[in-house]
Amino acid sequence: MWLKPEEILLKNALKLWVTEKDNEYFVVQRRRGYGEGGGGLTGRLVGTLDAVLDSTSKVAPFRILHHTPDSQVYWAVACGVTKEEIFQHWDWLQQNIMRTLSVFDSSEDITSFVQGKIRGLIAEEGKTSHVLEDDPEKFREAYLRFENWFALPPQEKLVTYYACSYWKGKVPCQGWLYLSTNFLCFYSYLLGAEVKLVISWDEIWRLEKTSNVILTESVHVVAHGEDHYFSMLLHLNETFVIMEQLADYSVKRLFDKEAFESERALSDPLQITKRGLEAHAKSEQFRTFFRLPKEENLLEVHESFLWVPSSHFNTLGKMCLSENYLCFASQDGSQCHIVVPMREVVNVEKPDSSSRALTVYVRGKRALRFTEVRDYRRLATTVRDRCGISASPQHAASAEVIRGECQSLINHFEDNPEDVTLMVGQKDGSKAVSTEALMTVFHPQDVENLDPKMLKEKMKEQSWNIHFSEYGRGTCMFFTRKTRDMIVRGVPEALRGELWMLFSGAVNDMATHPGYYTELVEQSLGTSTLATEEIERDLHRSLPDHPAFQSDTGISALRRVLTAYACRNPKIGYCQAMNILTSVLLLYAKEEEAFWLLVAVCERMLPDYFNRRIIGALVDQAVFEDLIRENLPQLVENMTDLSFFSSVSLSWFLTLFISVLPIESAVNVVDCFFYDGIKAILQLGLSVLDYNVEALIRCHDDAEAVTILNKFFDSVTNKDSPLPPTVQQAPVGNHEKSTHLNVDISELIRKAYEKYGNIRSEEVESSRKRNKLFVIQTLEDTTKQNVIRVVSQEVKFTPAKLDELYNLFKRQHFLSCYWTMKSPALVHHDPSLAYLEQYQLGFQQFSVLFSLLEPWAFCTNKSTLSLWVFRLIDENQDGLVNFKEFCCALDHLYCGSFTNKLKFLFKLHLPPDFDLPEDGVIKKSPERGRGKVDLQAYLKQWQNEILRKEETIKDLPRINQAQFIQFSKTLYNIFHGDAAEESLYRAVAHVTSLLLRMEEAGRRLQEPGGARAALPPASVDASPREAGPELPEPDWSFSFEQILASLLNEPAVVGFFERRVDIQSKVIRAQAAQLKQAVG
Repeated sequence: MWLKPEEILLKNALKLWVTEKDNEYFVVQRRRGYGEGGGGLTGRLVGTLDAVLDSTSKVAPFRILHHTPDSQVYWAVACGVTKEEIFQHWDWLQQNIMRTLSVFDSSEDITSFVQGKIRGLIAEEGKTSHVLEDDPEKFREAYLRFENWFALPPQEKLVTYYACSYWKGKVPCQGWLYLSTNFLCFYSYLLGAEVKLVISWDEIWRLEKTSNVILTESVHVVAHGEDHYFSMLLHLNETFVIMEQLADYSVKRLFDKEAFESERALSDPLQITKRGLEAHAKSEQFRTFFRLPKEENLLEVHESFLWVPSSHFNTLGKMCLSENYLCFASQDGSQCHIVVPMREVVNVEKPDSSSRALTVYVRGKRALRFTEVRDYRRLATTVRDRCGISASPQHAASAEVIRGECQSLINHFEDNPEDVTLMVGQKDGSKAVSTEALMTVFHPQDVENLDPKMLKEKMKEQSWNIHFSEYGRGTCMFFTRKTRDMIVRGVPEALRGELWMLFSGAVNDMATHPGYYTELVEQSLGTSTLATEEIERDLHRSLPDHPAFQSDTGISALRRVLTAYACRNPKIGYCQAMNILTSVLLLYAKEEEAFWLLVAVCERMLPDYFNRRIIGALVDQAVFEDLIRENLPQLVENMTDLSFFSSVSLSWFLTLFISVLPIESAVNVVDCFFYDGIKAILQLGLSVLDYNVEALIRCHDDAEAVTILNKFFDSVTNKDSPLPPTVQQAPVGNHEKSTHLNVDISELIRKAYEKYGNIRSEEVESSRKRNKLFVIQTLEDTTKQNVIRVVSQEVKFTPAKLDELYNLFKRQHFLSCYWTMKSPALVHHDPSLAYLEQYQLGFQQFSVLFSLLEPWAFCTNKSTLSLWVFRLIDENQDGLVNFKEFCCALDHLYCGSFTNKLKFLFKLHLPPDFDLPEDGVIKKSPERGRGKVDLQAYLKQWQNEILRKEETIKDLPRINQAQFIQFSKTLYNIFHGDAAEESLYRAVAHVTSLLLRMEEAGRRLQEPGGARAALPPASVDASPREAGPELPEPDWSFSFEQILASLLNEPAVVGFFERRVDIQSKVIRAQAAQLKQAVG
């Protein structure tokens, strides 16, 4: 590797370096302790120095220095890991530099020329290099050490590295922590003791910051059941965040099959950088806080003051700019924040230089004044450009006129919706979409007869109207502490849908996708998929006691929303609990609004909740357990196993308490959820347990605890609800007379905020990341146990051996996915499939792993024979092999009888029933949300598998001449290298000759006069067999029975195949060589 020329003091380095070769201007040196005579005390001391210190001298064991005869100064220009590498650089210098140096007159000119050439070479290398960091030279050195020490594939991208101590038992080892795209690596070398650690991110169960008496602060990593501690990190928080981001990236890419096409910094695993990860994390945090679409990225952040009109003071905070939004949040985030879509901006006032102010005008004659903005002039220009606003006042005025006319048209069409159809020419099918919330249809408010509850409802509406007048209404509304206080007290029925849209960010999705929902409805209705069948089954189970869903109006609207979402997001399709949530959304929001609210919940606010594995809900249950330990010590002391609360609270999280609370109370919870996110559900869950803590402590079993919680939920009421009894939901739990006094939902929520409101959203997100790894690995382990249980019934391997084989199989799957986003194994990985189908290998991955594990080394990597094995064991002929098929093949070869092993080899040489296409994958079942599912075909396949009889040797077809010759070659390959190789070769030759004679004799018997021609044995002996048998005629063939009977007469062959082969040694070899095979 060429180095940026750096001056060194050769006088101080003589004790550490030995000269290998030199000339007038260059010298090659070898590090003491490396190469010939590199052992002993010198080697250990130098190795320890190289591992501990971060200096150029430890880059590599070989280097090239430049010097001039009349100067004592030396310059390091190249280094290398091996002698071959350094001499390649030496030869290049000899051929390209030495001839030119003779024309220079002075030493300074020579040195300047050499330095310029070397810098040019480095610049050329940098165009294709993985190094994209701030300090390329230093990072190049670290990258070289990383490649040298760990021998990972050259495409593995080093992200960053840190000096630290790794605790091996009670002894700290000082060394270097290297974090790459797919691996966590550590290296230490102290006085001859080398410590090397390589852990892939997908193998990590726990990743957390810890502290104890010995270690003040450290990073704790759990992988393969072992604990690893890294301490003495200069930037521990930074290191931990990067580790957390890399682990999360690996989990999303490999387990969830999540793509990153929209994020250039993460779209290619070969180009991941520390800077890109940090930008991704900031953008994700930005989108989560302000509830923005996933397409938005944080572009700029400016510290500034924002004038809050109602409070009459400037609030210090940060102004954030993305592609389509201008946002502001106060320092603590809870005091004030606002989201301004660029589409709402009508003008940007000329910047005020005296206060460095930026004034943005939005629709509704409102202005936002940001002061003390450092780069206010450029920012004003940026906002104008993104909004399409000219800086001239005349253009601003004309734009305001145009916007005013557009607004008048919008108002007209809102008052006359039938004109919209005439204007845009909508199809008749779109008229089926409901334009009213179901609650307004089935429970219209009686304005004339106002009972006390309705009067209180009107007072709430008036309070909110006053709030709107102070803080704004619509997309540019200020979110303040007062807003949260009003949410806790309850939202008026008439404003609920509007506020849900605003708080969730769904209002922005709907505004930027006009007509999208109508298109989805027209596209999805009438289709038949697995998702639509599940939707039809659950339609009448969604709030069945509510009048809205006892009519075709509500059922049809629910069907359209759920079917449209399944069409939009086939990865989720439809999951239970989505029907309950959507039913409540339809009560208070228009149909299209309910659809966008469902999108916001499923894709932003509750990620990974609604899929087959409900990972998001399980993660939040783990977060809930952590909060119980922190906030309810009395409960923890008396109930050591908190997993009960995880199981009982699953429905709380999946349905936002809708399934356990009466509907009139549950909607108050949904109000808080849309404002505060999952934090509101966690707070309420803690409050529920706190309210019942004494009764829960006295419980004798889980059933009694469930009864107590059900009775409590039955007692929760909403005394302010204006809904009539016909609309209110009956208690969902025990219908007997409750021993609980009635609890008002508003009071329960208020206490939850008072007692547990100090829980910060940032802490919840951090806990989510910490627990996600453990939840996913637990699910993966459960999958493994289920697969092993199924496969163990088919093979003779022990469960422990199957466990090791499964780990190798799964690792091989991941190795094909590490360095590309388009691996066939990754593309076709679907966690929603059956356990056996979740991890499968294409031919390329299979050939590598099978060549490492098969007992006789007859299948080299990617050989023709490997392809034949692959096609033979691929039972469903989809171009992918699952773990069961893989193990059955190994079971035949390791544990089968002589007959079974021979039959397996015989079947390899039969013509295949199918050919693999170029991509190696033939077909794949459709995703859950899309594609016609042929249930009859599945049932027929299942019936055939049940009725399928075991294959006998008589069922096998005959093999022809070419196949028999190849079969013989395969036997020779298997016997190659065996101790009895010579006798085995003679046995195969004898059997081959015998079979050919038998077939020739049989053919002659069938010819006219063939009996007489076959009688004299001399005629057979006289044939030129000694020089090698003649090739049989094309129609000659052999049955398996003939081959088996012939080989049974050869004890050497029978003994070879019946000899026990130890698979454990192969497994150990595969574990060590699997990654190296990926390198190759």
